[in-house]
Amino acid sequence: MSEIQNITPIPDDDPQRNLTLARPDTDESLTHVSVVGDTYTILLSGADTAGRYCLIDMYVPPGGGPPPHRHDFEEMFTILEGEIEATFRDEKSVVKAGETLNIPANAPHSFTNASDKPARLLCLCSPAMQEEFFLEIGDVVPTRTAPPVELDEATQEARKAKALELAPKYRTEMVKP
Repeated sequence: MSEIQNITPIPDDDPQRNLTLARPDTDESLTHVSVVGDTYTILLSGADTAGRYCLIDMYVPPGGGPPPHRHDFEEMFTILEGEIEATFRDEKSVVKAGETLNIPANAPHSFTNASDKPARLLCLCSPAMQEEFFLEIGDVVPTRTAPPVELDEATQEARKAKALELAPKYRTEMVKP
C-alpha cells in the first residue's frame, strides 16, 4: 500500500501545447536540411515536444551517413526503406527496413548507406537539440528527397570546422574511426 501512496499524480493537461501532425512529403512548413550529403527533414523539434525529443526523417543516398561521433543523449533509428551499415563501438551491423537500432548515450557510432539505393530512416533523439545542430551546420533545401547542396572544397572544410566548433554546444564529440 505504501508504494501507491508515493506515486506522483499525472499533471494536468497543458492546453498551451498543440497536436503536431507531420507529413514529410506534403507539408511545406517542414524544414529539410542538407547535412553531410544527406537530407534531414525535421518532423518534430524540441519546440514541439517541450524539449523531450526530436524526430527527424533522414534520406540517405548511397555512400551517405555521418562520420564517427558520440553524444550524451539517446538516439534511435528505425529503417523505413533500404538499409544501412551501422558501426557501434567499432562493431559493424547491417540494419534493414523494418528494423530499429538504439544507440545509448555516450557510445561512439556512425552509419553508412553501403547499398546502391537510398535509405530512409526515422531518427529520434532524446532529449531534443540535435535538430538545432543540423540547422546550424547544414543548408535548407526544398524537399525531403532534395539532392545535397554542392559545396566546393573550401566550403566543405569550413563546414567541418564549424561542426567541430559547435559540437560541444550540442553535447556531441567527433571521434576518430
